[in-house]
Amino acid sequence: MTDSDRPGRPDTDLPGLPDLPDWTGLPVTVAGLGVSGISAARVLHGLGALVTVVDGGSGEGLRARAAELEALGVTVRLGDGDTLPEGTRLVVTSPGWPPSSPLFEAAERAGLEIWGDVELAWRLRRPHPATGEPAPWLAVTGTNGKTTTVQMLASILTAAGRRTAAVGNVGVSVLDAVLAEEPYDVLAVELSSYQLHWASSLRPHSAAVLNLAPDHLDWHGSMEAYAADKGRIYQGNTVACVYNLADPATEALVREADVEEGCRAVGFGLGAPALSNLGVVDGLLVDRAFVADRAKNAAELGSVEDVSPPAPHNISNALAAAALARAYGVEPKAVREGLRAFRPDAHRIAEVAVVDGVTWIDDSKATNTHAAAASLAAYRPVVWIAGGLAKGAEFDDLVRGAADRLRAAVLIGEDRALIREALARHAPDVPVIEAAEGQTGAVAMTEVVRAAASLARTGDTVLLAPACASMDMFTNYGERGDLFAASVRELADGDQ
Repeated sequence: MTDSDRPGRPDTDLPGLPDLPDWTGLPVTVAGLGVSGISAARVLHGLGALVTVVDGGSGEGLRARAAELEALGVTVRLGDGDTLPEGTRLVVTSPGWPPSSPLFEAAERAGLEIWGDVELAWRLRRPHPATGEPAPWLAVTGTNGKTTTVQMLASILTAAGRRTAAVGNVGVSVLDAVLAEEPYDVLAVELSSYQLHWASSLRPHSAAVLNLAPDHLDWHGSMEAYAADKGRIYQGNTVACVYNLADPATEALVREADVEEGCRAVGFGLGAPALSNLGVVDGLLVDRAFVADRAKNAAELGSVEDVSPPAPHNISNALAAAALARAYGVEPKAVREGLRAFRPDAHRIAEVAVVDGVTWIDDSKATNTHAAAASLAAYRPVVWIAGGLAKGAEFDDLVRGAADRLRAAVLIGEDRALIREALARHAPDVPVIEAAEGQTGAVAMTEVVRAAASLARTGDTVLLAPACASMDMFTNYGERGDLFAASVRELADGDQ
């Protein structure tokens, strides 16, 4: 690693390009006219680059966005996202564009670098006036739990008196954050595998991989490639690589990482912590990593009751956030205060109501099998609402692991048959109701809630954890969860 790669130093050079005192006149192509593409185009145009945005779509919404950028002097080309504009010296891509895109193949043939929005933001970091160094990044990735963990981390950092924000794949745009007029002291950065793929020079202060399970394999091409991109988050870490003791694949990524001398591996888990780990002892969150004389001492960071909701996978999220905060130097008291102040976003294991002794939980955000398994593990017995677009997933392991928790199941969506067949193989005694095919939106969800209510008994949990995407029946997982909650409240009001 060269000195110019080390964390904390603003990077003003463009690899493969002449050293530039500024961006004036540099022809840059931005791939994608979504939120990150628009942000990148605005920033680059403001720096003086000659920006061309390309997108294969041409719908009304895209045309409106294009008109706004064109009014600033940015060139926008719709209907052709494959052809590299002549004269391009650098390509900046939106996260969702896969590496196999013809545009990128053309860029590689031309010897051009391809950056994501995170890579661009990393290179545009500015020194903090108080320290003379850019704000450090505490970064989080994983198949599930990223957003919750980053928001917990931001809450802890705020409780410690730091000016911070949850940025990246959540909250504030990472580009906006690094260029903010009032600088941040430290950033809590959520990073997707897409973003990490295009972030070759990223070197966080400390980072965590929460878990690894098959996801987005159509984009990455294989589980190995997906894991490798996740592992990029550990490269160049200076203080701590945080990993999940319950997921050996995350520790393997730490072992493979090229980190700064002195950087430590720190595990987190739900058991009593060994040396250099964080864990749980008698309901308390305990740190044996960032204390003096770790062999003999530990620090109490809070209790499981400080975590909302205190489901096992959410306690794991809290421990990961705490580990990153402690790596940054936050005191135990602030960890507790930050966790107590945090409230999760909607549709993440959110209690909707208790009706006739039955608890109704909205975890519509559980859009893959790994997330659904974590949600199912938090409750017993469960009437499970599942189904939608499977995205190529298989459900045998999920059903096998949850079979002894299931009271019944209500199946919805296009790929419900896959879950029905897994239930038949691994939980044949579990009653199953299938919602009528062809229904969508509020009508469909009303039927689903009625079916679940007919199956549930006092003391049960009705859990919306679909393990599938939502777009076959709903606009997105948010609408799915909102309609679920609305139907449950109607049930509670006695309107059904």
